[in-house]
Amino acid sequence: MLKGAVPRRVWPSRVPSGLPRVYGALTYTGGVRAALLAHKERGALGLAAPLGTVLARAVRLAANAPQATPAATVGLAAPASAACARRGPPSRGGGPSSGRGAPVTLVPVPSARRAVAGRGHDPVRRLAREAARTLRREGMAVRVLPVLRQRRRVVDQAGLTAAQRTANLAGALEPAPAGARLLGAARVVLVDDVMTTGASLAEAARALGGVDSAAVLAVRADT
Repeated sequence: MLKGAVPRRVWPSRVPSGLPRVYGALTYTGGVRAALLAHKERGALGLAAPLGTVLARAVRLAANAPQATPAATVGLAAPASAACARRGPPSRGGGPSSGRGAPVTLVPVPSARRAVAGRGHDPVRRLAREAARTLRREGMAVRVLPVLRQRRRVVDQAGLTAAQRTANLAGALEPAPAGARLLGAARVVLVDDVMTTGASLAEAARALGGVDSAAVLAVRADT
């Protein structure tokens, strides 16, 4: 299930404004869904390492993707008539090394504080750190900086439509103080565990002033 994962460019069926290029490795069904939920909600922390290894493959593609201006990023949408999240052609080797020049910086999409407290851990941050650990072993200069935070409360996204998710998250995130200074000239890759409608990634990109690429472990096939 995890060993054969091949990351690809992915889209939600309706692409929200400002969504960066997104690369995902898995479809959020069956055993993948069970593993992600076990790690996220039931404290199966032993799954973090294998899941992070898969996420690292998507991060490598995202880090090597062509950089675009924020305005051009908006135009990367697939046609809105698509019935489900779609995958582009598979990668052939993951592209050139990203160890050159400025380090790649992984910025996890933050969870609500109450959700982190209830779970006893931050699953996306944990997966980002495992992905970074894998990539450093492969020679990539990479770090994790959790510089985003929620600036207001949002409702639970479960059961919301794409439009409702976008409205729920609009303006909800902000960078922490000194976030821009910490990021510096690094190539930023947003990281999340699952993409449903892309609203969370679009809002995270907006909060950082525009980000070219993102990596997720899994994409819902019914979005």
